[in-house]
Amino acid sequence: MTTHTDNVEELIGIVRESLKDKGFEIYPFKVGWYNALTSQAHQLPYESDNLAAVILSTPSMFEKVFVPFLQSRACDGIRDPIDECISHTVSSSVSMCCPNQSVDVMYDFELLPSRKPKFLAQTAAHVAGAAFYYRASDVHNPPWGNKKMFGVCIHPRLGGWFAIRALLIFKDVLMGEEFQQRDPPDCVSRQEERIELLERFNFHWRDWSYRDIIPVEERYSLQQKEYFITPPAQRGALLRQWGFMTESDAES
Repeated sequence: MTTHTDNVEELIGIVRESLKDKGFEIYPFKVGWYNALTSQAHQLPYESDNLAAVILSTPSMFEKVFVPFLQSRACDGIRDPIDECISHTVSSSVSMCCPNQSVDVMYDFELLPSRKPKFLAQTAAHVAGAAFYYRASDVHNPPWGNKKMFGVCIHPRLGGWFAIRALLIFKDVLMGEEFQQRDPPDCVSRQEERIELLERFNFHWRDWSYRDIIPVEERYSLQQKEYFITPPAQRGALLRQWGFMTESDAES
């Protein structure tokens, strides 16, 4: 049964509380705000007023959730433990907090049959007011000319030390006009800083310096950095080195 509401916290607040202690943040938005910024190929097939929410992981997620997940041996035989850990954590929280809601959950690693992502993560974070999505179009007279430059989201407290993990769609909840869109904080407002950010992200992304384009409250731990800088195909060997997987698990 479809319900109309203006009280977004009534629905999102309980999920936020469930995920907060696990190192996640959640930001609500209307599907129509997202669809207004995307091409037809990337539209979400829901009503414009449907309630949606984007979920981010903060640096503390690694130690609060992922390491215990590894210690529990829940990663045995899993090809990508971080994806499995996050999907298990998010889906469990949604099931527990929204037992009477019909909620579609999409993850950043999931693809459509067309091989396109199920949702554009950075666009979702931007329209939800979570993190500003800086693109080449945000720079006047770009010094790189017509060269393709990929955009990047910057969080007002975490800079680039976060990840966009999931999208929730509350299929039976339509938001009223009182639910207004909030712009994300423009924390890289100067043109020269935007140029520096996009150049760091596109040309020097391996050194992760773009993540510190602004002062931040929290960064990845050394162990977390080592995990994420390791190519996915080699992470099994790293986990075996850390004692979290057997040799047969790492090769499965």
